[in-house]
Amino acid sequence: MSKRRPSSFSRSAFAGASLDAGALSGALEPPVHDAAATYAALDLGTNNCRLLIARPVHGAARSAAPGAPPFVVVDAFSRIVRLGEGLSQTGALSPAAMSRAIEALKVCAGKLRRRNVTIMRHVATEACRRASNCGEFLARVKDETGLVIETITTGEEAALALAGCAPLLDGATPEALVFDIGGGSTELMWAKLHPGREPELIDYLSLPYGVMNLAESADCDCLSRAAFEALIEQVREKAEAFEARHDIRARIAAGQLQMLGTSGTVTTLAGIRMGLPSYDRARVDGCHLDFTELRSVTDHLLALDCKARALEPCIGPARADLVLAGCAILEAICRTWPVGRLRVADRGVREGILLTLMRPLTQQGAISASPRLIPAE
Repeated sequence: MSKRRPSSFSRSAFAGASLDAGALSGALEPPVHDAAATYAALDLGTNNCRLLIARPVHGAARSAAPGAPPFVVVDAFSRIVRLGEGLSQTGALSPAAMSRAIEALKVCAGKLRRRNVTIMRHVATEACRRASNCGEFLARVKDETGLVIETITTGEEAALALAGCAPLLDGATPEALVFDIGGGSTELMWAKLHPGREPELIDYLSLPYGVMNLAESADCDCLSRAAFEALIEQVREKAEAFEARHDIRARIAAGQLQMLGTSGTVTTLAGIRMGLPSYDRARVDGCHLDFTELRSVTDHLLALDCKARALEPCIGPARADLVLAGCAILEAICRTWPVGRLRVADRGVREGILLTLMRPLTQQGAISASPRLIPAE
């Protein structure tokens, strides 16, 4: 997939419509930034439908914990909908997948109304970018749920993911490679950090591989080591093109680069490595994992069949057939850029949306400032 520069967010991308108006969506008017308002961000991906509802945190009330965002979450929702199921073969969203997504979006719409959300943004990513019937699907979403969802570019997705993860970046290391393994694509972001300033996105690449489309290309029920290695090399070939443009490995050799991963893959592997009896975001978000630890967990999962992987408490039956595809993408990234250690983020596009919606409040001093993205010219 070719690289595009991030575009600036248009006014029409921001949701400021009154719920009484009937459309829970982005209005043509920019939002009225209100420190007392309730904000929401909805991310409809290839595999998951996620919603985050939050309110800004004022001054001293903000958590002092490292990486804490300038808002408090008041409600959230996440459901595996597999919107992109079969998309790589047919080029279109299936009726069953659309129905699953719409049922989840109805739950989201109900939460938005009950929480009296007034400032919001709803986005869709790779599945809707690729699907020939995306317009038909989004029209049905509006008719059945009242939600208006915009399909964002790969550049916007990368920018939002980086903005959402920026509070976890270590300012003592001048550059960062951030990646987001999704259901239908993987976003790679190379960023530069400046003391006392916001992260700068130098470049990005959207790899055309996510856990769903890569899993559909192989038999991930019981994947052999040879087949797993083939998946790794398939992804690595695309990643090497990004390396060839920038010689990022030279920054690694000089100790000038950190790595941060945000995705269900890295958070799942972190939870398994910790031996958690059930997934615990508070323990996983912001933790560090050595590459040797990641590979140890991957080797463990490779030795299991799909039914055994489903018994892992941080995986479950809904993701058991996808996790090895995610591991292959992760290993391709780790081999291409051998940093040796990464930080795990259970945050991304939704948090990036909230931060951008609330940004004027930070500029006005109403809430504590947090890193924001400055796309490269």
